[in-house]
Amino acid sequence: MFKQCLAAAALCAASLHAFADDLVRLGNLKFAHYGAVSYMKVIGPKYGLKIEERMFAKGVDIMPAIVAGQIDVSASALDAAIAGRAQGAPIYAVAGFAKGGVRLVAKKGLPVTKVADLKGKKVGVARGGAQEMILYAELAKAGLTWSDQPGKDVQIMFMAFADLNQALAAGSIDAMCQSEPQASQAINKGFGVEMLKPYDTPIGEPVRALVITEKLYKEKPDVAQRLMYAFVEATDYFIKNPKAAEKYVREDMFKNQITEQDFTDAIGNSPYSYDLSLSHVQLTTDLMKKYGVGKLQDPVPQAGDWVKLDLLAKAKTKLNIK
Repeated sequence: MFKQCLAAAALCAASLHAFADDLVRLGNLKFAHYGAVSYMKVIGPKYGLKIEERMFAKGVDIMPAIVAGQIDVSASALDAAIAGRAQGAPIYAVAGFAKGGVRLVAKKGLPVTKVADLKGKKVGVARGGAQEMILYAELAKAGLTWSDQPGKDVQIMFMAFADLNQALAAGSIDAMCQSEPQASQAINKGFGVEMLKPYDTPIGEPVRALVITEKLYKEKPDVAQRLMYAFVEATDYFIKNPKAAEKYVREDMFKNQITEQDFTDAIGNSPYSYDLSLSHVQLTTDLMKKYGVGKLQDPVPQAGDWVKLDLLAKAKTKLNIK
């Protein structure tokens, strides 16, 4: 009888724990450096969270889902988050989860080794993310003009991330500003050659942003904080256990569609991180306005109004992360 009571009590406790888990809906992208964000759903139960992940094609695609109340937290390029905030998405930027993650890659065999060589060429890029603004910054630095219509020094060809590699391999574009791991795949498969990692403009290395809804931050601060604990722990785990990170990204996220070399090269160019700064967000905002990325209208978002780093600071302190 006593054992039966214990079993019943354990079952009751387990049932209560199941009901106690708070649901958080995550919008994510299928890139190697988004792996720790995805891994939050594995860490989540430790913090009483059930994290449901939904993959999107581009960061800007997540914003309508946030506005519609379908997503609570998302990972995207900072540019997409800024554009979303400018268009009224009720979001706060609460952390950075990776930096870098972009390469300028030319078609193998072309006499293109520096940005100035892109004059008269077609360059592919996905619209609305770090790669677009970085491309413009590099072209401007080289004194080149650009447009998605013929007539300028460089013709921009907008296409999805997945289509860029195919277009470069087929020769329908001469170069691309591509995210990871697709950029590394193009090089490793032999049809692309790295021109440069484009971090020598005022932007520096672009930071990817973790954002949460204002509603989650204001109405469920405890859930938001526990979510940040899960994020910081997942990121720390990936940084300290690169083989486990590789296994999760290659097998769970990409279903073995990328090689070990692809992953190693990609993360070498887009390391996992935690931090975000007001100054970087504001600089990115100002340059987006300058180059016409995201079609920002005045007044543009001010970093101090929507960057909230208190959850991250508390989580790093709790988990002893420097």
